[in-house]
Amino acid sequence: MRVVIAEDAVILRDGLVQLLTGRGLEVAAAVGDADALHAAVAEHEPDVVVVDIRMPPTFTNEGLVAALALRDRRPGLGVLLFSQYVEVRYAAQLLAGNAAGVGYLLKERVIAVDDFVDALHRVRAGGTVLDPEVVSRVLTARQARLGLEALSPREKEVLDLMAQGHTNVGIARTLTISDRAVEKHVTAIFTKLNLPRTDGQHRRVLAVLRYLEHGSAR
Repeated sequence: MRVVIAEDAVILRDGLVQLLTGRGLEVAAAVGDADALHAAVAEHEPDVVVVDIRMPPTFTNEGLVAALALRDRRPGLGVLLFSQYVEVRYAAQLLAGNAAGVGYLLKERVIAVDDFVDALHRVRAGGTVLDPEVVSRVLTARQARLGLEALSPREKEVLDLMAQGHTNVGIARTLTISDRAVEKHVTAIFTKLNLPRTDGQHRRVLAVLRYLEHGSAR
């Protein structure tokens, strides 16, 4: 298997090269930025690329953008993204459309050498490899979106006012409804967002945080 590695941290990059060559894989190139990754893929035509999501110059999503562009040009190219953190939105972008031959692992998984090498083989064979923590976070995010989508128009209005800092009394006055009606809407919001039964103020904060994070579902 021919592999190209894109990782800006020199120590980790060199470590990956040694790890993979020690397991009989051919590392055709190991580069430190997205531009060099594109050039290496064009030159060496690897089976799989291992790409850090955050690379120079902004250290945001350069690796992901490069990986998606490479997949568009070379649909059969295996892509294994890895990151120090779980990036739910990036995982969703990677998996959108054809998820065959893609993977997303946390960097800490590299120390489990056998599992890491196995992940590369699975990606090359057209499989999908996801870190358990990534799966958990993606499912949680999906459930949050579904919960927001389940809210009625009035419940969304109530939640929007909650996010603006209004109390139940203030919400009632703004919407010209009774305090009791507001309480019913708030209870329905907690239920649909599957928030734990803790003190009311804590649940209120959690509901607002979820609204702010996934407000596009409105």
